[in-house]
Amino acid sequence: MSEPRRSPLYLARASYRRRRLIDAQRLLPIFLFLLYLVPLLWGGAGSDEPVGGGVRGYVHIFTVWIGAIAVAGLIARALMRDDAHDSDTAQENPTEPAGKSPFGDGSS
Repeated sequence: MSEPRRSPLYLARASYRRRRLIDAQRLLPIFLFLLYLVPLLWGGAGSDEPVGGGVRGYVHIFTVWIGAIAVAGLIARALMRDDAHDSDTAQENPTEPAGKSPFGDGSS
């Protein structure tokens, strides 16, 4: 009659943060593609300027490009920092008891 009580789904803060950073890294190219299309909205039918806005379009494209490099670098740096933190935690809390070989041959 009564359903077994389910425990709440809990994700550790570090793994949740890491997954969101990976999601951001995956969505970055799509976001950048949309930013690259913005100059197509400038100029065109109602003005004498060509589509893209001339020099303003070039400045926009290179600004987005430099910003993309910076954002990708920040995301990669944050992911590497999380990896280093995870490896430090693993070294502090080893799963194998001290003095035992992980190969099971009795050698230390």
